[in-house]
Amino acid sequence: MLPLILGVFLIYYSYHQFTQEQLAEIVKHFKNANYKFILVSSFFSLLSIWARAYRWKYSLNYMGYQSNTLINFMSINAGYLLNLTIPKSGEVTRAIILQNYQKIPFDKSFGSIVSERIVDLICLMLCVFSALALQYDLLKQFLLDRIPVEKLLVLTSMLSIVFILLALIFIYTKWKPILIIKQKLKGLVEGIISLYKMPNKKAFLFFTFIIWGGYITTFYFGTLAIKETDSLTFPMLMSAFIAGSFAVSFTNGGFGAFPLIIAELLVLYNINLVAGTAFGWILWSTQTAIIVILGALSFLAFPIFFKQKAKI
Repeated sequence: MLPLILGVFLIYYSYHQFTQEQLAEIVKHFKNANYKFILVSSFFSLLSIWARAYRWKYSLNYMGYQSNTLINFMSINAGYLLNLTIPKSGEVTRAIILQNYQKIPFDKSFGSIVSERIVDLICLMLCVFSALALQYDLLKQFLLDRIPVEKLLVLTSMLSIVFILLALIFIYTKWKPILIIKQKLKGLVEGIISLYKMPNKKAFLFFTFIIWGGYITTFYFGTLAIKETDSLTFPMLMSAFIAGSFAVSFTNGGFGAFPLIIAELLVLYNINLVAGTAFGWILWSTQTAIIVILGALSFLAFPIFFKQKAKI
């Protein structure tokens, strides 16, 4: 519940600063938006999900499991839907679905998902470095004004000490429950290293490019939906895209945080807060609608269309 409560607070915080006239202007932006560009944006969003579903097959095939792209696609949609409620629960859901409907062991499929997330993190960091290189001075000040660097360093140090202690206990203990967990982790490790040992690395990287290219293109066509954001340059676009990506990564699908962070960053580019907030909500709401619709349909379709497979 905490991320949801945070999202509600951010929404309250964001709109408490607007007058009734400004709120009416946000509604006007929604009414006057060019939804043709939103439709194109949604197409690339769907393309990214499909590419992720297809890419998943490579790591699973390496471990000796044949996966169905449609089931992969539906499990990802179901996972995205659950991520709106409990952060990161979607990854667990994906692995459970594959275990139920394709008889792929949970630990191995979850390991492959972890390896995917490592690749996604690398891609996000590449985008961050690209944006910083293109607009270093502007973004540096923006981040320093909003990120408590000293507190983060203290927290990181404390977490590192705790992690080292837990790792030592885990490695050297003979306690039976820990030994059982070690046995289960072998499958998880196999799923993670499948990424590095699979023979189809080039194809995997190609679909990774499709996924992240789709994300950026989705964002780009979203900016064309309203007049105030349709002239963003590529460096500006990448900066806003990264801000939105972090908002989605650390909250329930960006609930409350995505429009707020996007709007504040766009102020740096002389786009007024009202227009930036409207753009953030238009893009977030349409992408969330896709997740809710596809996720709900996937949950309904699994027991209907794959009933026989679930009984095998």
